[in-house]
Amino acid sequence: MSFELASCLVTLFVLAGIGTPIGYSILLASVVYLGLAGLDIALAGEKILQGFYGSAILLAVPLFIVAANIMNAGSITDRLLNFCVAAVGRFKGGLGHVNVVASLIFSGMSGSAVADAAGIGKIIISMMTKDGRYSRGYAAAITAASATIGPIIPPSIPMVLYALVSKASIGALFLAGILPGLIMGAVLMIMNGYLARKRGFALEEPVPLKALPRRTADAFPALLMPVILLYGIYGGVTTPTEAAAVAAFYALVLAILFYRALSLRGLFQVFIDSARSSASVGIVIGGAFILNFIVISEQIPQSISAMLEGAEISPIVFLLAVNVLILLLGCVLDATTIILVIVPLFIPTCKALGIDLVHFGVLVVVNSMIGLITPPYGILLFVINAVTGIPLREIISEIWAFLAVLIAALMLMMLLPDLVLWLPRLFGYNG
Repeated sequence: MSFELASCLVTLFVLAGIGTPIGYSILLASVVYLGLAGLDIALAGEKILQGFYGSAILLAVPLFIVAANIMNAGSITDRLLNFCVAAVGRFKGGLGHVNVVASLIFSGMSGSAVADAAGIGKIIISMMTKDGRYSRGYAAAITAASATIGPIIPPSIPMVLYALVSKASIGALFLAGILPGLIMGAVLMIMNGYLARKRGFALEEPVPLKALPRRTADAFPALLMPVILLYGIYGGVTTPTEAAAVAAFYALVLAILFYRALSLRGLFQVFIDSARSSASVGIVIGGAFILNFIVISEQIPQSISAMLEGAEISPIVFLLAVNVLILLLGCVLDATTIILVIVPLFIPTCKALGIDLVHFGVLVVVNSMIGLITPPYGILLFVINAVTGIPLREIISEIWAFLAVLIAALMLMMLLPDLVLWLPRLFGYNG
């Protein structure tokens, strides 16, 4: 490792360790490298501009953020929750099941785990803890765990970012995320059902079956969004970026014209919040463009590939090692940083070992999402804490059971690639 690279890494970890936002930490560390290497610091701006100009797919990120914020502000979330309560609220551990199913559905709208947790988190936790039916920690833990499904089922902001660094098909990635997302939902519901029986959680008063058609009809326009997205991309009607624009416009039409639940003042606030969130992501992406230039200049991917090829490592062992590494990194780094900074190091090795990049991408995104609820730093734990005021110690004490079943689901996806690739292949993917 060169002195310049070592200085860059030390600067990065010191800045991140003292609480500097990760985007600024990456930018400043990269500038340190450029300065010590005798390169023009203006090269940083050049690499950022080249990266953004050459990555039209990144336009999908702010558009999906806008769509999610409109969903939250336009009462669409409430309608989806009412539908979920009517559909699965009648079973043992009913509101826990509602929590998971709501995340499965809402994941088809937002593409963001944080948007999912913030959007339905406070509402569903209030429902679960009313009259002491569920403990605060349990309600918060299952909410955080189910929110990890958000970026797995399309649309998915992390998958857009992975497509940027790997050049994998974004359409294939979106399709590949559907079955893993459903598996994650299933294992969470199984664990919730087990804990509900073990702890004797009270049954909810069932919604009459005759009310189900009305609630379904009320939520049906919102439920169409993921269908419209996937048809647009795989039907050849839209590019992924155009599909994101369609999603944002469709959410706007639903909230303003169909449900009449979003005022002009509310829409203005949505745009402000979306701009702030998009800027935060954009700073990290910009820093990653410079850091990726540094990584390539230091020939790190080639060194890793040469080392692994010399060791004659098998694809399964490689995937297992990468998954363990990302799980550990997920305790201290956010998913965007992992995907943009760490994952590109492994792409050349995946190609050399014959690992499908779509399969690898889904594993990376699932793993990164699990990292969001892994103590001590899991971002979703902090989000739930911030929106509800529930102490972190109560959330962490209840998160372990859900963390365990999600890791088990991840291992299943790793060992059985066909679970991930079946749907893309059904639609003609030949990777």
